[in-house]
Amino acid sequence: MTSNNNNLNSKIGIKIKLLRTKLNYSQEKLAEISGLNKNSIGAVERGESRPTIDTLERIAIALGIELKELVDVSKIDLD
Repeated sequence: MTSNNNNLNSKIGIKIKLLRTKLNYSQEKLAEISGLNKNSIGAVERGESRPTIDTLERIAIALGIELKELVDVSKIDLD
């Protein structure tokens, strides 16, 4: 996996965590709503996995946003 992919995965994970906490959702709650495993949510948030489009779409729906909004990480700075 390239550095750019790692950065993208990390940024998406950060955004998911920010949106999840803004809604006062635990990882368990997000997992329940999205139909995903809690461990999968954690791995995505930590940037440790490469989520599929289907996974990202399920997370976006659970967060009440569109997929394009979830993957727009232009304002997330890792520095």
